[in-house]
Amino acid sequence: MMSQILPRPLLRAMFDAAVAAALPERVIPAHLPPPPPGRTVVVGAGKASAAMARAVEKTWIGPLEGLVVTRYGHRVPCERIEIVEAAHPVPDEAAQQAAERILSLVQELGPDDLVIALISGGGSSLLSLPAPGLTLTDKQAVNRALLRSGAHIGEMNCVRKHLSAIKGGRLALAAYPATVVTLLISDVPTDDPATIASGPTVPDPTSFAEARAILTKYEIAEPKAVLHHLERGAAGEKEDTPKPGDERLSRARTIMVATPQVSLEAAADVARAAGVTPLILGDGIEGEAREVGRVMAGIARQTALRGQPIPAPCVLLSGGETTVTVRGNGRGGRNVEFLLSFALELAGLPGVWALAADTDGIDGAEDVAGAVAAPDTLTRAEYQGIQAEDSLADNDGHGFFGALGDQVVTGPTLTNVNDFRAVLVLPVGEVEPAANARNEGNCHASHP
Repeated sequence: MMSQILPRPLLRAMFDAAVAAALPERVIPAHLPPPPPGRTVVVGAGKASAAMARAVEKTWIGPLEGLVVTRYGHRVPCERIEIVEAAHPVPDEAAQQAAERILSLVQELGPDDLVIALISGGGSSLLSLPAPGLTLTDKQAVNRALLRSGAHIGEMNCVRKHLSAIKGGRLALAAYPATVVTLLISDVPTDDPATIASGPTVPDPTSFAEARAILTKYEIAEPKAVLHHLERGAAGEKEDTPKPGDERLSRARTIMVATPQVSLEAAADVARAAGVTPLILGDGIEGEAREVGRVMAGIARQTALRGQPIPAPCVLLSGGETTVTVRGNGRGGRNVEFLLSFALELAGLPGVWALAADTDGIDGAEDVAGAVAAPDTLTRAEYQGIQAEDSLADNDGHGFFGALGDQVVTGPTLTNVNDFRAVLVLPVGEVEPAANARNEGNCHASHP
């Protein structure tokens, strides 16, 4: 059986299974609440929100209306729920207008009405309504600074919630006394509802003071209006986000419909069917992408040379959200940065392949999901005159893997359960010869 394994197609099949396990049409219908006596209004934000809205429409019996905002290029046709598009990861005017309309829509509701909130990753940018005294320009500047700082998602969203008039539970406050049922697709470590899309419908345990401390930690000193806003909040001059136990959120509940762990388990099933033993290392791995790459390379080396923690043939699966502190002139991308560091650390160790990609089809700000690294990655780069060390120093993983033709391109997958990493370790000499061909397996095929 081992001689039949083609590493690249197997890696891609595992990634596709992970994505498919989180598709809205599969996970939404079983979790819809019963219709209310009054109106049913659907609102939402995120890269998966339009596909989630379509899944609701196809299943819901009775009157339905609403508005959701998704990333440009992620719109899907709906008949009763309006779909608008806006920018990600830095908000734009369309995001602000959508947030204003969503807030107004739920403010009209009473105790007999139901809000179905469809929330997925990317919602922090797409549902962007500056707090009083701040402007969209202020929020854009802070977002750009945070994205380049190396801050993890929890830190970024703590700041975002305290600069917003709609995130951090404020959307649910506006909907009270209507019932709010939030359906969540998780893209964050630990599946914390307060972190996904900055938790617009759930209590927020963080504070103005914490948000101000995060900006200090990452030496973000502009815009001054943002710092002044956070300082006034920390001094008690502004109302903080609603906290756990707030009576105004007593009619709000959340349901997690898709998670990174479930997607990793779907990939593990594909591996088993191919005769490869899976080992899930974790669904919430964080840290600098290049450092995680080095650590994962060390585990892969121990696996290949010592048969620990699991003997080959095996695949080491993990998820989570790493970060990239951008210091070079490259385009970043945490999955390609992970792979570049991983390949450099292994230095062509035979028998080890890896795929790292974002399940939404977008690694950083690029319309590329990620890439594949192989034992001959560094050799092929050198043949083209590309030095992997220089590419890593310049945060140019996208340029590196693009030049090799090793990018994973899916187009919008219409879901988002964060990063997917698969490190495939096969016994040397037992791999199909065609596995070394550059075009083995089409990593540029559109996602089904």
